[in-house]
Amino acid sequence: MAKTNEQCDIYCYDPEKVARVQDQVGQVDARSASQWFKVLADETRYKVAYALNVEGELCGCDLANILGTSTATVSHHLRILKQAGAVTYRREGKLVFYTLAGNQITHLLGGMEPEKEEKPLGI
Repeated sequence: MAKTNEQCDIYCYDPEKVARVQDQVGQVDARSASQWFKVLADETRYKVAYALNVEGELCGCDLANILGTSTATVSHHLRILKQAGAVTYRREGKLVFYTLAGNQITHLLGGMEPEKEEKPLGI
């Protein structure tokens, strides 16, 4: 089998950097973070979370209008986000308003600004 150019020819280039990052990686709660990524992996849920991150609080029917989808579809995704602990809600008469709960989702969305031309992942 031919050797590819994508692999290093040496074992370790910067041992100090490896040790430093290895320590930081060891302190990360990867299981919890990966669960949040799974919640946001659905395109509609990501858009719901993003809209809530931008606006702070939105009514379910306004979220449906923002996304151009039915209230039933938005309600389904909000239910999943609520079960995951990502959103909270409050009822005001016939309206239900949603907000992001905690900082986990906000932190994940923090550096993700919409770009004019997005390059899709090669997955």
